[in-house]
This record gives sequence, C-alpha cells and structure tokens, in this order.
Amino acid sequence: MQALADRVILDLAFDGKRLAAARAAGGMLHYIAVMPALPAAADPELAACWPVDVPGLHRLELDGGRTVVDVVLGEPDTLLPEISARVDEFFAPGPAPLRALSRLAVPGARLVTQLGDEAWRRGLRAAGFSWDAETEPLEARYTSRKPQPPQPAPPVRSAVVIGAGVAGAAACERLCARGWQVTLVERHDEPAQEASGNRAGIFMPLLSRDDNIPTRLTRAAYLYALRRWHALGGMAPDGSAPIVGQQCGVLQLARDAEHAALQREVADAWRYPPEYVRWLDDAQASALLGSATPHGAWLFPLGGWANPASVCRAMLAACGNRLRRVFHAEALSLERAGERWLVRGGGGAILADGAHVIVANGAGAMQLPQTAPLPLYTMRGQVTHLAADTFAALPLVVCREAYMTPAMDGIASVGATYDRAGDRALWPASQAENLERAREILGRHRVPAEPPLAGRVGLRCMAPDRLPLVGTLPDYTAAGQPERLRDVARHPGLHALLGYASRGLIWAPLAAELLACNLEGQASPLETTLAAALDPGRFLLKSRRKTVAGAP
Repeated sequence: MQALADRVILDLAFDGKRLAAARAAGGMLHYIAVMPALPAAADPELAACWPVDVPGLHRLELDGGRTVVDVVLGEPDTLLPEISARVDEFFAPGPAPLRALSRLAVPGARLVTQLGDEAWRRGLRAAGFSWDAETEPLEARYTSRKPQPPQPAPPVRSAVVIGAGVAGAAACERLCARGWQVTLVERHDEPAQEASGNRAGIFMPLLSRDDNIPTRLTRAAYLYALRRWHALGGMAPDGSAPIVGQQCGVLQLARDAEHAALQREVADAWRYPPEYVRWLDDAQASALLGSATPHGAWLFPLGGWANPASVCRAMLAACGNRLRRVFHAEALSLERAGERWLVRGGGGAILADGAHVIVANGAGAMQLPQTAPLPLYTMRGQVTHLAADTFAALPLVVCREAYMTPAMDGIASVGATYDRAGDRALWPASQAENLERAREILGRHRVPAEPPLAGRVGLRCMAPDRLPLVGTLPDYTAAGQPERLRDVARHPGLHALLGYASRGLIWAPLAAELLACNLEGQASPLETTLAAALDPGRFLLKSRRKTVAGAP
C-alpha cells in the first residue's frame, strides 16, 4: 500500500548502493534521483523497471508500493526548481544549487556534501545549513528559521468517483492503493461504456521540434502508463493477460516530404534511444507497412493497441474490497453537506457520499452545475470495424490521417473521425471517410470496396488547449481577480479528471497518480510546470485576467 513516505531522500549522484541501503532500512521510502544521464540499473530487480532514457521525471514503484523511486533525467539546475517534495535527506557530493535544496528541505533535513572551499561553505550557511565539524564529506543539517509551509493535514480517505471509464477506473486504483475507501458511481451497468468503449485504443508518444509542454506531458503519461499496465499483470492480444492488447509498435507515417524532413530532424536532434523512437526512410517504412509509401515514418517500438474496457477491468480488480460499485445510477447533482459531499441521482436520492468527489465522467461533467462552467466540448469520433479476412493483415498499428490496428477477435479498427456533432448513430459518410483514408495509406487493393456499415461512435471530451483537467475544481461563483493559480478559489474536496480527448488510455494512469499525490500531500509525479498546465483553474485564471485587461 502506498502511503506518505517515512523518509524522502534526494540524491544528486545516484548510487544503487545507497538506494539499496535505504530500502533495507524498511518503512515507506520516496527516493528522488536527479541526474543528467541514465546510468545502468544497479541490480536485476531495478533493471526490470528501469526507465527509458528520455528527459523528464520517471516514477517507479518497488517493494509492493512501499518504495517510490523518481528518476529525474536532465540538468539539476533546471530540474530541482521543478520538483515538488519535502525532503528529509540530501546527497550532493558535488556543487549543487543550494537555494533549490533549501526550498525542499524540511527542518532538520540532513545534507551530505563536499567540504569544499570557504566560498562553498558560506553558500551553505546562507542557504540555512549548519554543521558541528568540518569533515569530508561534510554532514550538515537544515537549521534555518525561515518560515516553512505548513504540513498538510492527513486527508479523510473516502471518495466518490463519478464515471467508470479509464479516467475513473484509474482514480479508483490509485486511491485504493493508498488505503482509501472509494465508491464508484456509473450510469451504465458496466465500466467503459462511453468514450472508453472502443474495441482498440492506440498508445504512442508525441514528438515535436521544441519538446513543448504537450510533448513532455504526453511522453510522461505514455511511459508511466506502460509501467502501470505491467504492474497490473501486463497485456496479451489473446486475453491471456489482464489487459487485452499488444505492444506491436506504432508506425506514424509522414504526411508529405516536408513532414518527413521534420520527422527526421526531430529524431536526429533529440537523439532518442531506439526503443523509444526510430526514424525509418521510405524503403524501411514500406517494408513494415507492406505497401509502398513515398515518405518515411517514425516507429515507436513500445507503442501498440489496447482494449480500454480490459484496462478498466484490470484497474478496478486491483482495488479489492476497498471499492464499492454503484452502477446503473446517474449522478445528477452534487451537494456540499458540512465536510462531505452528497452525490444525488434521480428524484434527489443520495447515491453516495464522501469527503471527496472526483468528477471523471467525461462529457457528463458538462451537465453538473459545479463543472458546467468549464470550457469543455465534445467531438464525435466514428471508428469503422472491418472483418480481418477482408482487410490488410497489419503487423503493427499504422497511423497518418487515420489509424489502423491489427485485428482483435477477428475485427480490425480504422478511425477515427472528428465531427462537430453529438449523434451516436453510425454515419455512412464517416465510414466512407475512414475507408478512403485507409486506401490512401495502404492502397485500394488492401481495403474492402463496400463493406457493411459497422463500427462505433464515441464522444471525446476536450478542453480548448487539448490538455486534460487534473486537480481541485475552481469555484466560478467566487468573487475576485486571482493573479496566480494558487489564488484561484476552489470547491473544497471536489476534483476533476476530465478532458482526455483522444489520449485517455495513456492520460488516465498518470493523471490519477497526480491527483492522488495532491490529495495525500505527496511529491508530484510531474514537474511543477507540467502539473500547472493541467490545473483545472487555468481557464478561470485566464478569463479573469482578460476581464481585468479589458476593463475601462
């Protein structure tokens, strides 16, 4: 069970022996290793979960969740200000950004560092560290009298989660792993009946020339999801594992020669490891595709497809008896009663209550008074289903203007459209659009001419910036002109996991971990800049700033 750590250690010169010793000491451990490059794993157990060597924060869980290891790859001067943690012990054998360390230190925190010269020691004293004896290495304590942020009170660990798609199921799993009692409210009889109900969702990262915030967020979510799915028992296409799916790879074809040049430029510039992405020229891409393609492609070897419903079932099964399910019951209103929330259904009946409510019902959130002001909207997506014996036998997922998956139970998926409509009926025009895109990629001889109308329609819930909303909900009825996110008035105990658009499969695990850490007062699994980009208060803050700017 994952709980607040007994010790938080930050290591600026990762040493597997130190980590092993800290684990052997017992208790709940959070170990943060900040390093410019990824070293080899110290032992076979660590090697089995060691991250891919790409920039950012990689959260690993060991010892049944009792040990959390954050591997933070990049320059310490840049990344230390991005870490959110309260650290008990530091290892910094070389020069370090002392102001960043003092910001993270709890009173009495231990620092093991170099003795250094007098200028270094003056810097240590100025940062709030002191020591009794000048030894090598130097052992100092954080003794500053600078006011510390208050330690958050332990939360009341009861929550109601609204929605049993990937967002809600992941929230249940991450909270139950921390000992919470959770009630899941779902209007259907089974999980994953709305946007999470497609036969196959694809998982892959996002790349860009400037490694922008969406790229960094998607990379973190993708790699974290792969680790969580492995922890849940892994995946197999034949149902022999808890998750039905396959890491068969994803081939993202270039749209044209200009896009191909960009793909190659990005791959060359960032020097990603080959297990993360490889650039293929037109001949290599054609060989994998089984059809001629005039341009190159990115190949994501760890990507693939998964059945979202099986992911939901695996996450909910991991909750055990801490989870209570209230299905075939639609949450229509939320009411604050003292320190708890009441979730009401038809006729005002109370469906569930808890200290916290997590709204994770996608488009359904647009009907609840507290979440209706959020700038969410939906886009209709129609997926076409094709019998495997009539369609190209693909060895991997292929995408360009459309995506195509290998067959699952004899059915391949091609999609998905983006339509400004809410109609859930299958449209012949949308099927024709999907098929024409498939023919442009594979050639007409590999796609059936006039297959029967078959498929599925889902409504994606999206925000204007195409990023999810993760965190405590803003109170749009509160007065004031907040200047920063931390100043935005919030609904106490009311949280969102919304706006996953087309990437809910990979967004769900990391977003749920981020929310659970916020509720528990634990260190964030994301850099602070990235976490702020997901804050549901960002839209209210932006709108109030515009109001102030436009005032006479």
